[in-house]
Amino acid sequence: MKTLKHLTLIGIVCCSSISFAQQLPQFTQYMFNTISVNPAYAGSRETLNVTALHRNQWAGIDGNPRTNTLSIHAPLRNDRVGLGLSYINDRLGFESTNYVYGDFSYTVPVSASTHLSFGLKAGFTNYRLETPDLNDQFFNAEFNNWSPNMGAGFYLSSNLWYVGVSSPRLFVTDMNEGEFEALERTGYYAIGGLVLDLAEKVKFKPTVLTKFTSGAPATYDVTANFLFNEKLWLGASYRFNSSDSFGALLDFQVSNDIRIGYAYDLPTGDVKPYTTGTHEIILIYEVGFPKKGPAKSPRYF
Repeated sequence: MKTLKHLTLIGIVCCSSISFAQQLPQFTQYMFNTISVNPAYAGSRETLNVTALHRNQWAGIDGNPRTNTLSIHAPLRNDRVGLGLSYINDRLGFESTNYVYGDFSYTVPVSASTHLSFGLKAGFTNYRLETPDLNDQFFNAEFNNWSPNMGAGFYLSSNLWYVGVSSPRLFVTDMNEGEFEALERTGYYAIGGLVLDLAEKVKFKPTVLTKFTSGAPATYDVTANFLFNEKLWLGASYRFNSSDSFGALLDFQVSNDIRIGYAYDLPTGDVKPYTTGTHEIILIYEVGFPKKGPAKSPRYF
């Protein structure tokens, strides 16, 4: 059974490397981790925000995809400017990709309640290929390569809705110097959502994320979240692509500064017999800056 799981992963990796090349990792809780795909989001929380996320995809398959992220962003004293720093580690079998990027945003008011932010992202992508015993028959050398890249985006929002378009990686780069194809391809994201009052203490927040990568099928994430008593988020999601999956989400405001969330995905495609599903945990820490004037409305995204 273990050998079968290894062969399953190798088949997935080979198809991914040949057809799709290197793509940014995907997240079920994208609505709480927007900075990872759109630099214009930097500072939009109007406070210091620290977000950590761990994703264990296709649990039960040896060498399954695993992703860890850490991001920090905040507005400056000139609150039109936001700065951020993000790190992503993405592992799949014998491949490891690290993204270290800085984010800059500038926000202009469109109306009394609507703001438009422009963002830039710049940094480095590190691609590493290891050669464990299982894979010596395929590769006889190790790669450890750093490549610069940059991204851009915009984010239009009010207290009750938002839309954004971005490209976290604008340039196509060959991360292994031509030994075999491992291209970092250009990807485009569109994200949007809104908040609706269903009752005095119940809110409904539908969101959508679309991802387009050159040389790969488009991905569509649709999520419906319900907020109870400004404390507890419960939701469900569905991802449309070559490996469709259902998901369930739970997010809880532990204190004024700390939130913790969990998401579970169950694929419906060919990989389903080999995995028990995907687990994702997110931890968010926010601390408010002392500001003059009336208290601000709650931030729902």
